Amino acid sequence: MSEQHTYRVIVRGVWDGLAEEARARLLAEAADHGLTSMRFSEEGTLSYEPSPLKHFSMRYVVVSDAADGPEMAGALAEDRAETALRALGYGFAGLKSTVTDLDTMKINRKSASRR
Repeated sequence: MSEQHTYRVIVRGVWDGLAEEARARLLAEAADHGLTSMRFSEEGTLSYEPSPLKHFSMRYVVVSDAADGPEMAGALAEDRAETALRALGYGFAGLKSTVTDLDTMKINRKSASRR
């Protein structure tokens, strides 16, 4: 069995070709998708600012084979984002991901003398 790593992935993009109904829904639900909604999950969380309604991000937790590396985790998260956004009827473009491997991340802890 191959080693699994847990990745946090932020997928960013821009709204593109939004229908008026989709735009109105995004604006109406904007309060639910602000700073307080920014958390990582398997199903992903959407966040954006309503003014201007231009950029968005989705945050995912992806568990995959360590041998596949962070590139695969990013591709999996982008695929999840595409699927979710299409299901909601939202037009988008320019998806790009930033990946952090939680299993190799170095944690800098302050020593007791530096607190």
